[in-house]
Amino acid sequence: MSEISRHAPLLDALADDLAPVRPLASPLLRALAWFAALAGLALVLLVAAADIGALRQRMAAPDALAAALGAGATALAAACAACLSGVPGRSRWWALLPLPPAILWLGASGVGCLDASPSSVAPDGTGGCAAIILGLSLPLSLLAIVMLRRTCPLRPTLTACLGGLAAAAGAAALLALVHPHAATAADLAVHVVAVALVVAANFAAGGRVLGRAIASAIVLRSPAGRRSMPGAQSGAKAK
Repeated sequence: MSEISRHAPLLDALADDLAPVRPLASPLLRALAWFAALAGLALVLLVAAADIGALRQRMAAPDALAAALGAGATALAAACAACLSGVPGRSRWWALLPLPPAILWLGASGVGCLDASPSSVAPDGTGGCAAIILGLSLPLSLLAIVMLRRTCPLRPTLTACLGGLAAAAGAAALLALVHPHAATAADLAVHVVAVALVVAANFAAGGRVLGRAIASAIVLRSPAGRRSMPGAQSGAKAK
C-alpha cells in the first residue's frame, strides 16, 4: 500500500496529461483516400488540359490502355502496400503487392514501343514527359507522407519507397491522359529513370521523416521518455 501511495502523485500527473487518441483508419481506407485524391487530379487534368478526341484515339490501342490501367493499378497497390507496411506485425511480403500491376504497366508500355514511330516525337518530348512525371509526383509524394506520418513503420525506408512508387506510378497514369503521342523506347527509358528518381527521393526524404516519427514514438514509450514528460516531472516533484 505504501508503494502505491508513493507513486500516486506521478500516476495522477500522467493521467492528467492523457488525451484521447484518434485511431487510424484501416490501411485500405487510407490508400483509397490517397487514390481518390489522385482521381481528383486526373479529373482536373481531363477538364483543363486533355484532348479528349486524341485521348480516345490513343486508348483505342490495347497496349496503351493496358499501360495506363497498369500504372493506375500500380499506384493503388503501392499505396496499399505502404499503408500495410506501416502497421507493426504485418508481413513484409506485402511490399510485393505492386509487382503484378507494375509488370503489366511496363510490359504493355514495352509492347507499345514496338509499334511507335520515333520520327513522330518532338526533340524535347521525352524531357517534357520526365518533367511532368517529376512535377506531378511531388504533391502525390507529399500527400503519401502525410498519409503515413502517423503510422509506426518498422521499416521506414521501405514504407517511404512504396509511397514513392505510388506517387510515381500515379504521375505516369496522369501523364497518359495528356501524352501527345504513342510512347517510344526513349519515352519508356525516360519514364523509368523519372520513376527511379522519385522513389530515390522518397527513400532519402520520406524515410528520414518516417524514421524520426518511429524514433519519437519509441522514446515517448520508454521509461526515460515518460520521465522527461512535463507531467511526469511535476509528479516527481510532488513526490
